[in-house]
Amino acid sequence: MEQVVLLAYIFSLSILFVFGSHGFIMIYYYLKFRARKHAPPGPIASYPLVTVQLPVYNELYVVGRLIDASCGIVYPKEKLEIQVLDDSTDGTVSIVTEYVERYRKQGFDIKHIRRDNRAGYKAGALKTGLSTARGEYVAIFDADFVPRPDFLLKTIPYFVADTRIGMVQTRWEHLNADYSMLTRTQAMALDGHFVIEQAVRNKVGFFINFNGTAGVWRKECIVDAGNWQADTLTEDLDLSYRAQLRGWKFMYLNDVTSPAELPSEINALKSQQFRWTKGAIETARKILPEVWKSRLPLKIKIHATFHLTNNLVFPFIILAGVLNVPLVFIKHSGLYDNYFAFMSVFVFAFIGSFLFYLFSQRDVYQDWRRRIFLFPVFMAGSMGFAVNNSRAVLEGLIKRNTEFVRTPKYRIQTKQDSWQDKRYAPVKLSGTVIVEIALAVYCFFGVVSSLYFLELAAVPFQLLFFSGFTLVSVLSIKHAFLARHLADGK
Repeated sequence: MEQVVLLAYIFSLSILFVFGSHGFIMIYYYLKFRARKHAPPGPIASYPLVTVQLPVYNELYVVGRLIDASCGIVYPKEKLEIQVLDDSTDGTVSIVTEYVERYRKQGFDIKHIRRDNRAGYKAGALKTGLSTARGEYVAIFDADFVPRPDFLLKTIPYFVADTRIGMVQTRWEHLNADYSMLTRTQAMALDGHFVIEQAVRNKVGFFINFNGTAGVWRKECIVDAGNWQADTLTEDLDLSYRAQLRGWKFMYLNDVTSPAELPSEINALKSQQFRWTKGAIETARKILPEVWKSRLPLKIKIHATFHLTNNLVFPFIILAGVLNVPLVFIKHSGLYDNYFAFMSVFVFAFIGSFLFYLFSQRDVYQDWRRRIFLFPVFMAGSMGFAVNNSRAVLEGLIKRNTEFVRTPKYRIQTKQDSWQDKRYAPVKLSGTVIVEIALAVYCFFGVVSSLYFLELAAVPFQLLFFSGFTLVSVLSIKHAFLARHLADGK
């Protein structure tokens, strides 16, 4: 039995090591190409027609801010079309109607587009809008974003300068990064993706992805790649790969930013992470066969595989956490010391992750030294989310259909703002909370056992698992209780 546990543990760590070590490759390319910048294109002679699409669904608190910011984009009115793709079923509809009418009177070409059903969810709404869009280019902003006035002036010239460019993506900034520990850890995760992953992939020539918002598409590219499709929960990732497989070039602008609101409530964050994780697995199942059948260079195929399948780590995180406890007793027996000496090499994967986020924080913030101290909390949170995300991985693998659950937004920007008195806050707890609580208790037993047997090398990892499962489960219960309590009081 001891050998079975050891082999299972080594297998799980090997998977984590392979994906974690990929971070070293990204860091290598980051350091190699960090000085390489996209040459800004020259001024354009005439402004092309642009359509700005704003897909919304029940966004009472932020839809007005979104429309105001979109109409504040500096661009000739006669060359700008704005589509509010409104699938709402609540008072958001009347708010949109009021704002659209107000801006129409000011001379804006702004349309309120309604559907009689939510077929295809966001992908369906975007496809519906595209069928009547007048623009040669299509900019997309989700409801939690606040586009900057110079957004089109900084992105459209790239399309004009190179007709092969099909999409330009900008970096997300965070309106409420310092609102709480929850938003700070999210900001760290997203900064790693945008500052390192997106920038490196684009500079090296790997495939990148449209992030669903804060980017611009060439309309011809969308149509040529097969248009928006709703057979995955990440329609943006799916279309991105289909377009690049068709030969379109993508551009990522790290120095052009688009501010957005981070989820401030953990159950909303869980639903967002579930959708992103499951959608990526669905896209991998759909797209990877096409990637490997293509004539792309081998290194691009390999990187695309890592890109689309990296969420497979979550079940193995749980497996490693579960096996950590019996390993304490096995190691204490002293019979398998050679195994444990070999397993020490897996610590390098954690070093790669640390450097990955260290560089991303250093590039974005002046106070990066203070922010990087959040890394242990980020790692614990990643472990704590493993149950939620493992369920998403499994559902993606077995092709289980689920509804597109959008992430609620509450217009949280300062520490004085509160989501607790707002609608949309999730009041139901997922069944994964029970598993998270059980794992927290189990991992606490592992911490105590490690201390009792003086297996001190195991304590840090045991503490990370225990802290992660405890934080995620406790916050899930707390936030759901607050939301339910306030809902009952209204």
